[in-house]
Amino acid sequence: MVNSRVEASTVAVMGGGTACRLCAGCGGRIADRFLLFSMERYWHTQCLKCSCCHAQLGEYSSTCYCKGGMILCKNDYIRLFGHSGTCSACGQSIPASEMVMRAQGNVYHLKCFTCGTCRNRLVPGDRFHYVNGTIFCEHDRPGGGLLGGHPTPLQANSMMSDQKVC
Repeated sequence: MVNSRVEASTVAVMGGGTACRLCAGCGGRIADRFLLFSMERYWHTQCLKCSCCHAQLGEYSSTCYCKGGMILCKNDYIRLFGHSGTCSACGQSIPASEMVMRAQGNVYHLKCFTCGTCRNRLVPGDRFHYVNGTIFCEHDRPGGGLLGGHPTPLQANSMMSDQKVC
């Protein structure tokens, strides 16, 4: 199921017991001494992994995040969606399937990644300046000229699909 809602889930380590449980990751029977319970499903300890870095979440943390059909560790969730999962410019939620722009650790809708002065939309390859939390195109930077003589080029990987980044 793909949606824009974020689900933070606790990873609980449980004893296997005698009940026959199937793993949500591989579909196999869980006969191990320990199993994980997260997102209302049971998992082998080696099957509950981050969709991006493949870290085993039962060993890594007691929390995982589910968004857009991906299971993520905290670091990858923040890397993909920012701290709040919302656009830094407009404050609206960013759906998991939407392309985004990133600058200085902030995440933006494509339509919101604009110059603070002329409101022109910036695209990969455009030079921009990030001054006190505001994005400026090369021509509208406050104070004029290039910041320290070195403009900040927008890297091609700053535009990414949350589904294809891993």
